[in-house]
Amino acid sequence: MLGKFFIFSFLWYLLGNPFLALLVMLAVIYVLDRQFVGIFPSLRKPFKRLQHIRRLKQTIALNPNDTSSKYELARLEMERRKYESAGKRLEGLRRPLEDSADYWVDSGTVKIKLQQSAEGESEILKGLSINPRSKYGAPYLLLADHFAKTNHVKALQYLDRFREIHTSSCEAYYLLAGILNQLGKKKEAKEALDENIAIYRALPKYKRKQERKWIVRSLWKRLTL
Repeated sequence: MLGKFFIFSFLWYLLGNPFLALLVMLAVIYVLDRQFVGIFPSLRKPFKRLQHIRRLKQTIALNPNDTSSKYELARLEMERRKYESAGKRLEGLRRPLEDSADYWVDSGTVKIKLQQSAEGESEILKGLSINPRSKYGAPYLLLADHFAKTNHVKALQYLDRFREIHTSSCEAYYLLAGILNQLGKKKEAKEALDENIAIYRALPKYKRKQERKWIVRSLWKRLTL
């Protein structure tokens, strides 16, 4: 904290304006974070996603039977939390993708987000019956989080099924700790965070950069639990 104060004071002295000094300091922090950690959101990603959506819509307009483009567009709409639109697109893809585990998980996820609990749960479980490791166990965490406030027994069952997968995703274990804490299991939440740190240390260097933002969040959560 003291170091940041000295840097700010130096920039203020150098630029002669405290507001400009603050902007420069924030810009430097943002650039360093994006380069080495990734906690702050990308400013370019939303624009790149919109461009990609426009290209997909043009492709679909030229070829209405392009299933892969329609599915990709639905997923991008899910990223933007346009769940009603994504759900309609996924509904139209049911027949060609009925054997895809990821399709059923995505369709069920949309329904969960739209508070259609029973149907959403059923479709996610159907996808997991096709491939239990679909999306590296994230669907189990989604279901556990969804039921954490209404059905603790079911939430814990889905957490147990997630743990059977042995995923190396730091994001998944960070979410696991959050759900356990929400269920009042603070000790188990801390253990999940400790396990997350151990997983991160065992990852190869190229993989650590991808997971770094989640381990930073895990370290902070570990301190505040």
